[in-house]
Amino acid sequence: MGEFIVKGSFKADDGWRVFTKTVSSNNEKNAVEKTYSLFGSKHRLKRNSIRIESVSEVGA
Repeated sequence: MGEFIVKGSFKADDGWRVFTKTVSSNNEKNAVEKTYSLFGSKHRLKRNSIRIESVSEVGA
C-alpha cells in the first residue's frame, strides 16, 4: 500500500479552504475516494463541496 498526497479545497462557512492530506491507498483513484470519505465524515461535506486539484505518490 502506497502513500498519496492529495491537494485541493473544500467549501467552508467563510469560503473555500485549501487542504493537503496524506492517505494510504493502493492507487490514485482509491486515494481520491478515501479523501472524499474522510472529509465527508469529519466535516459533513458532500462530494460537490470538495475539489481535488492534484494527487501525487510519496516517493515517486
